[in-house]
Amino acid sequence: MNWMEKELERLADASLERTLHADSRVSGFPGYTGRGERRLLNMSSNDYLGLSQHPAILEVMREALLTEGAGSGASRHVTGNLLPYGRLEEALADWQNCESALVFANGYMANSGVISALVSRGDVVFSDQLNHASIVDGIVLSRAEHARYRHNDMEHLRSLLHKYRDKRRKLIVTDAVFSMDGDQAPLRELVALKREYGAMLMVDEAHSGGIYGRRGEGLCHELELLNDVDIHMGTFSKSFGLYGAYICGSRTLIRWLVNKARPLIYSTALPPSLITGISKALSLVQEEHWRRERLQAASRLFRSSLRDAGFHIGTGSSPIVPLIVGDNDRALRFSKALEVEGIAAVAIRPPTVPDSTARIRFSLSTAHTDKELIDASLLIRNVGIQLGVLRP
Repeated sequence: MNWMEKELERLADASLERTLHADSRVSGFPGYTGRGERRLLNMSSNDYLGLSQHPAILEVMREALLTEGAGSGASRHVTGNLLPYGRLEEALADWQNCESALVFANGYMANSGVISALVSRGDVVFSDQLNHASIVDGIVLSRAEHARYRHNDMEHLRSLLHKYRDKRRKLIVTDAVFSMDGDQAPLRELVALKREYGAMLMVDEAHSGGIYGRRGEGLCHELELLNDVDIHMGTFSKSFGLYGAYICGSRTLIRWLVNKARPLIYSTALPPSLITGISKALSLVQEEHWRRERLQAASRLFRSSLRDAGFHIGTGSSPIVPLIVGDNDRALRFSKALEVEGIAAVAIRPPTVPDSTARIRFSLSTAHTDKELIDASLLIRNVGIQLGVLRP
């Protein structure tokens, strides 16, 4: 197994080796993370609405833990489909205004399981080149042909749809908000192309659920396109502050997935205490509109501060703010310098992002105050000047 050492040396030389940090919660400071003895402003978490430490969620989970037990004990197809599951899925279908819903263990398993259940050899999947890895892996598992179109390039997608127009089944898959760039998919154009070529459309709302829509339903709802989307996917690990994922759609779709989605069939069900916590978070996401309003205001403030400083941060408007550095080593040094200044902001490098686009990916939260964001932007500017990313 000596080949591993050689490959790891190669990764280290290219500033691509990944390591794990030991982080901890900081009591009383929801927008921070603990690292060693230090408290760092947490600008890398996906806890967009600040719900991961919400007292009401913790309380219902504590009660469920005592009454329902620590684990589910089996897959949902055996004896793990406990009562909290049914209540949650009914509430999800009502929230999304869909016929039915299905909970998965996490977003990775939902995407890989759904795609491989819908298409196989003889079919084709059209996927944005910046889609999440779970989508890519789902396509590989399905054995369908993978037709990648240039990011948000609808003319390129049209040409691919025309090329593969005679395939048995055609599935278009896209993130709603792209996890590393923070920009949105052109959903209206995707709906038009889906109709024109008779394709299915699947939208991953992992980074837009809870943030967009009147009740946090997601970008499809905000654009009034839900009825035009065949497979609606979202997660509980971002705005909900917990863990897990869901699929919403027609009763037929959910019946099919119950029978064909292997990650659902062959995995132990999530603990009932977690399902109960998700149900409470779902209520809070719908009711506490101020969290979305605060997050949107924080995004505008932080984006304008970095843009005014001269940084390249892309064109999005979401709470995901990519500061493009380019060079892998410089991105690592930028992240380490920010940690010295009291900011936890992770360097993102290939293969997560394309070559030569290494970046610092900032993720904002309702928990961040205006002062914290303004102070952080000044520190980020100073580090950018020190490392030559900005000119003084």
